[in-house]
Amino acid sequence: MANESPRWFKSSYSGNGGQCVEVATNLAASRGIVPVRDSKSPAGPVLNVAVGSFASFIAGVKGDEFGTV
Repeated sequence: MANESPRWFKSSYSGNGGQCVEVATNLAASRGIVPVRDSKSPAGPVLNVAVGSFASFIAGVKGDEFGTV
């Protein structure tokens, strides 16, 4: 699994406004990361977020800790 490629997806809540990020959760178990990228620039930079940090971020979003952006 070391050569597994990211399987990118956007949230089902995303519209077609072009203001989206994509994540690849399929690498969480094998590599301990969740890659994140800008959906407008798939060949651009990728931010590799540690699984625990990503889980904390998602919990914060669900708990409305960030307010309205």
